Amino acid sequence: METLREGPKGRRWAKKEKPNLGKEALELHKKLRGKIEIRSKFPIKDTHDISIAYTPGVAEVCRAIHADREKAFEYTSKWNNIAIVTDGTRTLGLGKLGAEAALPVMEGKALLYKQFGNVDAFPICLATTDIEEIIATVKNIAPVFGGLNIEDIETPKVLEIVERLDAELDIPVFHDDQHGTAVVTLAALLNAMRLTKREPESTSVVVAGAGSAGYGIVKILKEVGVQDITVTDSQGVISKARDLTTMNKYKLELAEMTDRDGSKGSLSSLADAVKGRDVFVGVSGIKGLLSAEMVSSMNKDSIVLPLTNPDPEIHPRLAAKSGAKVIATGSYKFENRANNALVFPFTMRAILDNRVRTINQRLLVAVANALADLVPKNSLTPFNILPDVMDKRIQPAVTAAVKSVAK
Repeated sequence: METLREGPKGRRWAKKEKPNLGKEALELHKKLRGKIEIRSKFPIKDTHDISIAYTPGVAEVCRAIHADREKAFEYTSKWNNIAIVTDGTRTLGLGKLGAEAALPVMEGKALLYKQFGNVDAFPICLATTDIEEIIATVKNIAPVFGGLNIEDIETPKVLEIVERLDAELDIPVFHDDQHGTAVVTLAALLNAMRLTKREPESTSVVVAGAGSAGYGIVKILKEVGVQDITVTDSQGVISKARDLTTMNKYKLELAEMTDRDGSKGSLSSLADAVKGRDVFVGVSGIKGLLSAEMVSSMNKDSIVLPLTNPDPEIHPRLAAKSGAKVIATGSYKFENRANNALVFPFTMRAILDNRVRTINQRLLVAVANALADLVPKNSLTPFNILPDVMDKRIQPAVTAAVKSVAK
């Protein structure tokens, strides 16, 4: 890991010996043969235990739930179960790997859900990429679960899946690429703006990437009052002037949110978009997308958040040398980790406990503020803008934030 520090002679990089994380991961997974398992809460000691945990006693529980479906939250594990659903079409930054190859990631997510939120999460890796089959399958298995986590499905398909499931099911649908990334980005940005003495209304932001994460980030930034937002994708800048055949319905929505006056049509590239701007947020999936020259062209004390995993849009060291004041990545290879692990386990715990039905922008903003406020203002530095995932204060803070909105 490389650590950026402020010393008497300015910023310097302290290098640690690089571990071979890929080799270690392979060894760990082979040794464990899976990172999760199911354990019983009720050890069977005799036949009487069987008769109340199973038949005939369990029949009375079935009758109670049949009379009132809501009793399933009281009498079964439904209250604490979530499904992590993927079709393997956008696994990490690796692309379309298939259901089996997505399983290690979903197991890892389930592990974090249990470790940090005490949520029982089940990997559901589907052998179909058809949108209607995915929606139908999830709806058919929904009775087992108190919530859903949609994960690593290609855009724009996934946005429609989340939209429809949210409308058609009576349990919350959390989309980590959209909701989780938006929350951790806003939390990092709130503290970065405090450090650089900026206010949302007067801060200009460029978001590189118009997929699920970019879509979610723009929505949450608009919710807190950021007005000047420019979004780019592989075709250039999202604007009302662009050829409509290059944009899906969600990119058209982004154009409406970010280019109301039609002025963004004059920008032809990412280099044009970042020039004279305050903030760069990278969710493009492209390593090295942001150059040193682009960072140098940004406003003084710029904020650079290259969040693509496993390799960011620009190396933090290069961003710092090019003038960026605050830098955070989504990678655990560097400090200032704006990673979704800060969000999904704790937020889902609070959502389940408060029986939240729909995840809206107010809830997401409340969680982002709670995370940002865990770093005291007198402790903020360019290298300390987010709490560590091991911080025991996160769950109480997030629970309080969700409860305040749920009321």
